[in-house]
Amino acid sequence: MAWELLLWIISFVIVIALIAVDAYQFQCPLTLLYDVAQLICLSDLECDYINPYDSSSRVNAVIVPEFIVQGFLSSLFLMTWQLIPLIIMAPITYYHLQMFWKKKHLLDVTEIFRQIEGQKKYRMVKLAFYFTMFILVIFRLVVCAINLIIDEDDSPLISEVY
Repeated sequence: MAWELLLWIISFVIVIALIAVDAYQFQCPLTLLYDVAQLICLSDLECDYINPYDSSSRVNAVIVPEFIVQGFLSSLFLMTWQLIPLIIMAPITYYHLQMFWKKKHLLDVTEIFRQIEGQKKYRMVKLAFYFTMFILVIFRLVVCAINLIIDEDDSPLISEVY
């Protein structure tokens, strides 16, 4: 049972990383003085506040690591035979693999202005998907931790009876 708790803790960290990577693809610093204030890179690009090369290079730098981490999480669910999270993660894993094999996963600097609306929608859907996974992972983590605590509390009572 402790391995299951470890699985959900690792899943929690990975989903947080996926959300951070996906949110990073939107964000860029406004100025060096205002690090806390961040704007959406694609919206900045749309308003012509940021260079297309800078925007696409920031996004492209994290796409492959995101695919690797997401694939690792899916394979972790497969190896531990967690069917519900695996079924939820399978479509996006397949979609990522298809994009990678067709070499359509990176943003093209010359085509980025034509793809802004589609990329914004794609990233918002992916962010919503990762938040859904985050809620599922937190729920399963809490349930597993509570079950582990209850099992530990019951163990001494059972051993005393026998």
